[in-house]
Amino acid sequence: MLAHRSFFVRERVAFLKFSDTYDILDPATQAQIGIAQEKAPGWVHVLRFLLNKGFLPTRVSVYRGADPELESQCLFTIERGFSFLRKRISVVDANGVVVGKLVSKVFSLGGAFFVQNAQGGQVAMVQGDWKGWNFTFKDNAGKELGKITKKWAGIGKELFTSADNYIISLEEGQSEKNALLLLAAGLAIDTVFKENK
Repeated sequence: MLAHRSFFVRERVAFLKFSDTYDILDPATQAQIGIAQEKAPGWVHVLRFLLNKGFLPTRVSVYRGADPELESQCLFTIERGFSFLRKRISVVDANGVVVGKLVSKVFSLGGAFFVQNAQGGQVAMVQGDWKGWNFTFKDNAGKELGKITKKWAGIGKELFTSADNYIISLEEGQSEKNALLLLAAGLAIDTVFKENK
């Protein structure tokens, strides 16, 4: 799945949902190539009635194919602990090894966060536009590695649900590790930074 250069991430719409699920599609064929599923502990679901969801811990696992029950197909997980001012997310591979971190920038007009390696060194940055809908993934030298673009879902869906759709595209010649980090960043924008309900 990580050999793809672009991904269409479509959030599933559900009434009174306690966790988010995202279909990951090939934009060219609309074939499902993966699924991302939030898995928060039961006590977190209870606290969501009292506290802003953005403060609470969460975990989103990304699977190859369309069946999240196949743990052997898990590609990576993004994990966030309790957070208040600055959000910190770990990107963990299928073997439980941290491959990167996403750390939100405290002040940013459209949203931004730093992409770090496992040791905490900055390797890239994801910067949003003034609307916070489109994001650019750049290395430390300012070279563009990829983009995350919000896709319009139609007036009914945009007005009456919090579900979002994103196109995540990688520049040619990028490694699978960069594909993993950019896909993690795209999911983190919605599940970790934007969702407050």
